[in-house]
Amino acid sequence: MREVYVAGVGMTRFAKQPERSMKDLTAEAVTAALKDADREVAEIQSGYFGNAVAGSITGQEMIAGQLLLRPLGIGEIPIMNVENACASASSAFHLAWQAVATGVCDIALAVGAEKMTHPDKARSFAAIGGSVDMDLVPADLPAGRSFLMDLYAESALRYMAQSGATREDFAAVVVKNQHNGMLNPSAQFGAQWSVEQVLAAREIVWPFTLPMCSPISDGAAAAVLVSSEFRRAGQTSVAVLASILRTAPVDGQARVSALAAAAAYDAAGIGPSDVDCVEVHDAAASAEPMLCEQIGLAEPGGGPDLLRSGATALGGRIPVNTSGGLLARGHPIGATGLAQVVESVLQLRGTAGSRQVPGARLALTQNAGGWHLDDNVVSVINIYGRSR
Repeated sequence: MREVYVAGVGMTRFAKQPERSMKDLTAEAVTAALKDADREVAEIQSGYFGNAVAGSITGQEMIAGQLLLRPLGIGEIPIMNVENACASASSAFHLAWQAVATGVCDIALAVGAEKMTHPDKARSFAAIGGSVDMDLVPADLPAGRSFLMDLYAESALRYMAQSGATREDFAAVVVKNQHNGMLNPSAQFGAQWSVEQVLAAREIVWPFTLPMCSPISDGAAAAVLVSSEFRRAGQTSVAVLASILRTAPVDGQARVSALAAAAAYDAAGIGPSDVDCVEVHDAAASAEPMLCEQIGLAEPGGGPDLLRSGATALGGRIPVNTSGGLLARGHPIGATGLAQVVESVLQLRGTAGSRQVPGARLALTQNAGGWHLDDNVVSVINIYGRSR
């Protein structure tokens, strides 16, 4: 395998943006990534386009990447459409990394874009709900929320019983991530909440209140990946030290993110204690401490104590979701994984502004999608290192 570097990144603001089209969002993110990489459209040799719900929301199926990149002048080259639930963008990034690492091409583009807002909110929730086994979905679905939140809530209650986590812990995750979102100009939300305010908010499904659930979002993000021979001289590069995609085991005896993380640490030649900053898939507030355990930042059952210690906050030992995470940065599901890449690159370049982790040299992202039994169906772990 060859060395692979992230040469450029770009993203839109994540928000409810009913006036903007998928083409508009895609163009902004890709144009920014190409400019950041100091590359022209004609230099891109292959493209990977991540999206999850365009077919359900806009009716556009099958050739989204080809159509959305066409206005930018990107054609002729291989363009692959990637649909992998909430892990669509990180899966597109993984395939772009794979193409460069194996020598298929030297410059690849990974894009994730999503338009989730719709005048009929039930349509948005139904689209998201397609990421579960439809044979198991009850006929009398609850109104006013995604069915996934019911499944996440059941998982959260089991986790509370096993670990001693409390609703106050989940509220503290929201407080931390909303604070970080306030420092991120691309984030959908950001505010100074208190634990009491989060707990007093409208209940969605016990134990979650509204701020504990990731929002409906529109947005796009992109990255340009290059081989070592195609790095720009003098440019601070971010190396992709590992990119691992795993699917949940059929027997459900191991967590898919734990499997992916173990393989990623092995590929990168590092351990959890070496990482300086982390982005995890906090689709619900309970997911953050659970995932911190699964990727090795805490022992089994130790996620709540890790959070309570302040280690995962800005200024802590291992800041988690410096971008605001899905809860505050937003969650346009086909773009989320590449937004994590953007945050990691900014942190390792030292250009993350007031949310900068001092001296960050190694970053990890965990992006997961789909739900079956008591776990995500797919998870992608990427590890990045600052390099000259």
